[in-house]
Amino acid sequence: MRARGRERVPVVVQSLGRRRTPARLLWTAAEAVVTCGVVLLLLVVHQLWWTNQEARAEAREQVRVLEREWDISPPVPPPVPPLVPPSVSSSVPPSVSPSVSSSGSSPLSPPVGGGESRSSSAPSAAFAVLRIPRLGLTAPVAHGVSKRSVLDRGYVGHYPGTAAPGRSGNFALAGHRNTHGEPFRYLDRLVKGDEISVRTRDATYTYRVDQILPRTAPRDVGVIRAVPRSLVKPSYGYDAPGAYLTLTTCTPEFSSAYRLVVWATLVPGR
Repeated sequence: MRARGRERVPVVVQSLGRRRTPARLLWTAAEAVVTCGVVLLLLVVHQLWWTNQEARAEAREQVRVLEREWDISPPVPPPVPPLVPPSVSSSVPPSVSPSVSSSGSSPLSPPVGGGESRSSSAPSAAFAVLRIPRLGLTAPVAHGVSKRSVLDRGYVGHYPGTAAPGRSGNFALAGHRNTHGEPFRYLDRLVKGDEISVRTRDATYTYRVDQILPRTAPRDVGVIRAVPRSLVKPSYGYDAPGAYLTLTTCTPEFSSAYRLVVWATLVPGR
C-alpha cells in the first residue's frame, strides 16, 4: 500500500499549441507577402507589357484601315466653277463659288472604318498617319488628347485648336512615352534635320526637325501656340509665323514631372 502511494503520476503539459501559434502567424504572413508580390508583378506586367501589345495592335489596325480607305477612294478635287459671261456675273448667287477658302485650306476628311464614316469631331476619330523613320514609328493621329479615348489606345493626339497638318500655324501632337503603345518612347533620340511625315486623305506633308526642348513644365502652353515659344524657357521657340509641327511627351521616362518638346517645320513642296 505504501509502495503504491509513493508512485508518481506523470503530468503532461500541453504546450505544443502555443509553440505552433507563432509559426502559423509567420506562415500566414509569408503567404500574404507572396500573394501581394504576385499581384503587383501581374499589375506591372499588365501595365508595361500587355497595354503596349493591345494598344499597338489597335493602332496598327487603324493605320491599315485608314490607308486602305484612302487608296480605294482618293481625294476628290474641288469642283471647278462654271464660266459665267461678264454680263451675267453679277446675278450669280454666292452658292456656286468653290468650297475652298481663300487660303486654299479645306476641312479634314473624316476616317472610314468598317464601312461607316465617323465624324471628324469625335475625340477618337483618326484622320492622319504619323511616320518618323528614325524611330521606326508609324501611328494614327486622332482628334483630342483624351487619355481614355485617344492616348491610351496607342494613338497620337491632336491638340484641339491647333492647326491642321500642312497648314500655317502649329500642328501640335501628344503621345505616351511609356505604356499604352508608347509611340513617343524614343522621342529624345530625334536630332535636328530628321524628317517626319504626316499623311492625310488629301496629301502627305513632310516636316524637318528644327528645335528640341529637352524639358519644360507640364503647363508650358506656349509650346503649342500658333507661333510656338516656351513660356518657361523663352530661348526655345520661334518669332515668326510659319507651318510648324510640335511633338510633346512626358519626361523623364516613367514620370510625368516634365514635358519633352520637339519642333519641326514644313518642307515646302514635299
